[in-house]
Amino acid sequence: MDSTAIGNRMEAIAERHLTNAGLRIVERNFRGRFGEIDLIARDGGTLVFVEVRYRRNRRFGGAGVSVDFRKQRKLLTTANGYLQYRKIDCPCRFDVITIERGDHKESLDIDWIQNAFGQ
Repeated sequence: MDSTAIGNRMEAIAERHLTNAGLRIVERNFRGRFGEIDLIARDGGTLVFVEVRYRRNRRFGGAGVSVDFRKQRKLLTTANGYLQYRKIDCPCRFDVITIERGDHKESLDIDWIQNAFGQ
């Protein structure tokens, strides 16, 4: 499986995780001038911008470490572009879903970090 197919599969897993928790997906893979947002969801009155990160193993700090300051800044800029483009004014937050291979090769560990970083 190539990296695009793996990314699509992990985003589908993250989407299912969010919808099972009661969020409603409003957009997938929004592309703006400065980057892409994997999932955009509604959690009540809050708009949630979700970054999905997958790693096959936890070497080099795992999936969460890869959402560094530079990536956060790109997500913030892209989210602001989305809000202006859609003319939306509501509370927002940025979540990260990390997916890593579990101790058993067939299992996946999913960690949902709500309000991972902010404006």
